[in-house]
Amino acid sequence: MVIPVIMPKQGQSVETCIITRWFKNSGDRVSKGDILFSYETDKAAFDLESPGDGILLDIFFGEGDEVPVLENVAAIGDNGEQTGHLRPGGLKSEAGDRYAQMQSSEKIPDDTIYGNKPSGNIPAAGFAIKISPRAKRLAEDKKVDFSEIKGSGPGGRIIVSDIEQALSHRESYDHHKAPSEDDFYDKPLGNIRRIISKTMHSSLQSSAQLTHHMSADVRKLLEARRKIKENIAAGSAEQDITLNDMVCLCVIRAIANFPEMNSHLLADSLRIFNRVHLGIAVDTQRGLMVPAIKNADRMTLSQLSAGLRSAADACRKGNIDPELIQSTSASFTISNLGNYGVEMFTPVINLPQVAILGVCAIINRPVDLGNSTFGFVPYIGLSLTYDHRAIDGGPATLFLREIKKQIENFNYK
Repeated sequence: MVIPVIMPKQGQSVETCIITRWFKNSGDRVSKGDILFSYETDKAAFDLESPGDGILLDIFFGEGDEVPVLENVAAIGDNGEQTGHLRPGGLKSEAGDRYAQMQSSEKIPDDTIYGNKPSGNIPAAGFAIKISPRAKRLAEDKKVDFSEIKGSGPGGRIIVSDIEQALSHRESYDHHKAPSEDDFYDKPLGNIRRIISKTMHSSLQSSAQLTHHMSADVRKLLEARRKIKENIAAGSAEQDITLNDMVCLCVIRAIANFPEMNSHLLADSLRIFNRVHLGIAVDTQRGLMVPAIKNADRMTLSQLSAGLRSAADACRKGNIDPELIQSTSASFTISNLGNYGVEMFTPVINLPQVAILGVCAIINRPVDLGNSTFGFVPYIGLSLTYDHRAIDGGPATLFLREIKKQIENFNYK
């Protein structure tokens, strides 16, 4: 009996996934639990295990292909079993067939058809490109992108002379204008990086963003941090609380007085949330992720700290719930670059949210302490970016001042 290998659905909002790497070839014997391939959503990466034992009879999609969720990706069964009834329709299935052929045999089909813009071992589906085996091998050896070359062979087929001509033009350009290949290398953007790029560009293009900067006396936060560390050393406390945890608590308390900052801007209305679903920017090897801490306003400082740490760890390990990293999951976001020494920056709003707070480094500044006495006081930088379509400058400034007040009068009890 033929077993279909199905692209899983990772969260309600995920509609497609991209195959990043195949670990098995067509014709390989696989066992239940073997890793067949890796794939990515817009924020996380996963491995897919074989659903059963048998021969990997057919591969319908290749590396780099974008596959709808719940679609058949491959088929497992016994030699001789038919898989046509499981094959998805369209060009992507043909691309998958070609991929399987090339993986299982060293012989390349005589008139290979490739999709536009190669990605991974096989190009994604698009307009057909015909190229001779010799021309293809030469193009791959010399790293020539043949997807834009107009073939001079029969039926527009790309032949060796076309690749040689492209090489000649490239060498001439390199000699006269371009730097040496030793001076640079091209790194393709990964799927997550492309998603982040589009999201950030869309945010700046479709909203009226403005940033206000302010700083807050952080002595009470530092004193609380010192006491927490002393309690841990003495054995009277087990959980460490970071400065970022305390700042997040201060922001949550400030939102209670400015509920419109805890909202989403819709087409013609402002959706104000009764609970604070706090987004926290996390830097990972796969790119920036912003998981939401649901109902953060109901948490104690220790609970909030644990929630922030757990979400960040899940993002870095790649097993965060996809629903939690959707921009609509959080009602307000905090991005902390203080550990990197950044003194001031302009965070970009995670739409449809109406604001984001950037937390900066702590800097010692000279202050008049009274009675003609001056001293250095530690101040933390705060950068609030808000959508001027939803929030005016006055309320935004008052909200930022309220965060400053909460920090300067901090009490974690």
